Amino acid sequence: MKVACLGAGYFAQFHYDAWRRMKNVELVGSCDTDRGKAVATGAPAFADLGDMLRSASPDILDIITPPQTHAAAIEAGIAAGVKLIICQKPFCASLTEARRMTTRASEAGIPLIIHENFRFQPWYRTAKSLIDDGKIGTPMQLTFRLRTGDGQGPEAYLDRQPYFQNMERLLVHETAVHWIDTFMYFFGRPTAVYADLRQLNPDIAGEDAGHILFEFPDGRRALFDGNRHLDHAGDNPRLTLGEGLFEGAEGSLLLTGNGELYLRRFGETDAACVLPATSYQGFAGDCVYALQKHALMCLESGQAFTNPAADYLLVREIEDAIYRSNATGARVEV
Repeated sequence: MKVACLGAGYFAQFHYDAWRRMKNVELVGSCDTDRGKAVATGAPAFADLGDMLRSASPDILDIITPPQTHAAAIEAGIAAGVKLIICQKPFCASLTEARRMTTRASEAGIPLIIHENFRFQPWYRTAKSLIDDGKIGTPMQLTFRLRTGDGQGPEAYLDRQPYFQNMERLLVHETAVHWIDTFMYFFGRPTAVYADLRQLNPDIAGEDAGHILFEFPDGRRALFDGNRHLDHAGDNPRLTLGEGLFEGAEGSLLLTGNGELYLRRFGETDAACVLPATSYQGFAGDCVYALQKHALMCLESGQAFTNPAADYLLVREIEDAIYRSNATGARVEV
């Protein structure tokens, strides 16, 4: 499969690395408005997406750019007749635009999937397997404490993703969407949300801290507790981005900042390590590689994709519900 990538910013490096590690992939193009960044990837460089699509004739277009660029890039991929479009989250600039692009790709018969990679992280895969096997009994609550420690002061985010500073919606639209999708991976579709968000750094445009409570059927709950000013214990703070807890009627799983999982039985004080800390080659447990490998396998075999845009629209709908809840101070049904 021939792959062409749009975008050569900070996070794009993980996409390029993952594609290069796949034996049945040829990286045929890198496009960025700053052509020097495209050149630095080592792939054939372009400054214009149309030029890259015409010259490289890729099978897969991998979009690794901010949300406001997604619609035009998807349209270009459709016009070029690629076999698959992968689009980074947060999907499009608005829910309306995301719905329109999903329809456009569907009408063209081109699979459009969202690069939501957190559910591919090994600790979540392991936790899901253990929970499905009944290791903590009936699951009742999920909690994740985001503590990136990168949000303080006027220089916040400038070293990696400077556009974060100007995003009017930051914590939820850019970051918490990962856990909207991850919580759904464990518990399915939520029925309602309640959010209390706030902006702590006056030098940025959007919110950078807050709590979001998710309601699920059968009384299950999930809590996202995010604060980009505070940190957590971990050798690499960007491995897990925080700490998690999966609680059931017969036990719990603790996720540490080093990517370890500990299983504690109900009523006991000792916990057993069920996933040790591991050195991973790629970002956050090599989840980018895992997602792209899954996409390639599904395209080649005809199997269903885990993360089609049509399903991811629900994540965008929940995101909008979270912001409505925060604006009104009320619980919002999904």
